[in-house]
Amino acid sequence: MKPSVRRPRRPLRLLTAVLLAVLAATAPTAARAVEPAAGAAAAAPASASGGGWNDRSCTPSDRRPRPVVLVHGTFGNSVDNWLGLAPYLAARGWCVFSLDYGRLPGVPFFHGLGPVEDSARELAAYVDGVLEDTGAREADIVGHSQGGMMPRYYLKFLGGAEKVNALVGIAPSNHGTDLLGLTRLLEHFPGAEDLLGTHTPALRDQVAGSDLLRRLNEGGDTVPGVAYTVIATRHDQVVTPWRTQFLDGPGVRNILLQEVCALDLSGHLTVALADRLAFHLTANALDPANARPVNCLSALS
Repeated sequence: MKPSVRRPRRPLRLLTAVLLAVLAATAPTAARAVEPAAGAAAAAPASASGGGWNDRSCTPSDRRPRPVVLVHGTFGNSVDNWLGLAPYLAARGWCVFSLDYGRLPGVPFFHGLGPVEDSARELAAYVDGVLEDTGAREADIVGHSQGGMMPRYYLKFLGGAEKVNALVGIAPSNHGTDLLGLTRLLEHFPGAEDLLGTHTPALRDQVAGSDLLRRLNEGGDTVPGVAYTVIATRHDQVVTPWRTQFLDGPGVRNILLQEVCALDLSGHLTVALADRLAFHLTANALDPANARPVNCLSALS
C-alpha cells in the first residue's frame, strides 16, 4: 500500500497571501509603534494632542504667512505621524494642520490606504478649507512617505500648484518602492497585484512602475511655481532604493540626511517621527530666507 501523499493546498494563493502580509507588515510599523491606548489622543482631534495644531482660529503672521498642512504616510494618521514635527513647527510660529485621508471602512487609526487619486482629492478639499479659515492665499505642505508623494498628484492634476507654495517630502515614495526587491515578486504570482489593489489600493499605487506613478511622473517630476524639498535617509527600509525618493526639475532641493550628518541612523519611520535634523531641515525649507545651518550638533537643539 502506497503511503498517502499530502498535496499542498493552493500553494500559489498561500504564497500570494504571505507576500501581501509582508508588504503590509513592513509599512505600518510607525503607526503600530505609536498607536495610543484606548481613549488616547488618536481618538480625538489632533488639536487635543496638546501640541497646538489643528486650531482653525490660528491666524498666520507676517513672519509665517502660510499655514502648513501635514500629510501622513500609509498606515498613519493625523495625530500619531506628527507628534514630533507638528508641535515643533507650531512652537516656531506656524499655523499647523493635519488631516486623515485614504480611510477604509471598518479600519480605525490606520489610514492612507485608499487610492492615491481619491486621497489627493481629499487633500484638495482640506487645503481649501484651511485657506478659507486662515485667510491665507497659499499653503505649504509637508508629507511623509505616501504623504510626500500624493500631494504631487494634487499639484499636477487638481490645480494645487495655484494654492501651494512649497512641498516638503520626508522619505517620500515619489517613484515608488520595490521594498528591497520584494515587489518584483508580484509578477510571478498571478492575481497578487489585483488582490493588493482590492484591499489596499494605496500600496498598489506605490509599487514602482505602477500606472499611477507612470502618470504622475510622465512629462517631469515637478510643476512650475512650487518649491520642492526632499529629505531622504540612506537607511530607509521601506521606500527603496532610497535614491528613487529624489525629484528632478527646477526648484528642487534633494537632501540626504547622511550628507548633513554621517552619524544619523534614522530609518523610514524615525526620520518623520523624531529626527531633529529632519525637523530643522523642514523648517529651513518652509522659510528659506531665514534658514539656519544644520549639522550633527543640531540634533541637540
